[in-house]
Amino acid sequence: MFGKKTSRATAINSQKRHPMAKYLISFPSAAMVVPDGEWEAVGRDAHAVIDEAKAAGVYVFGGGIDEAVPPVLVSADGAVAAGGYSWAPPLNGGFTVLELPSRDAAIAWAARIAKACRCQQELRVFGFDPAS
Repeated sequence: MFGKKTSRATAINSQKRHPMAKYLISFPSAAMVVPDGEWEAVGRDAHAVIDEAKAAGVYVFGGGIDEAVPPVLVSADGAVAAGGYSWAPPLNGGFTVLELPSRDAAIAWAARIAKACRCQQELRVFGFDPAS
């Protein structure tokens, strides 16, 4: 389904056949404004939520974009150009992917991560692709 647009009905039908969906919970770097002296607590709290997700069996993977390594664009012929898409906002920040039974469950986990990270989280669902 990469590159194809799917209808809402298709997405709903695919979720009926596959009740567990993968959700991306993320935030851009600029959203995380933490006062000095609180970074240790933020790290501890965020890792605690991730440990709970692992224990619950819903954790897929997570991490952050290494902003010290600049992006490159790779063309179909293998050519490499410095930088990302000039027209797109930069991709940075932290990401967690969880596999959950419902959007409500995803919202609940996103709220826990938001509390731990001290910033709002974006929530997105991955479309199901039976070939992946």
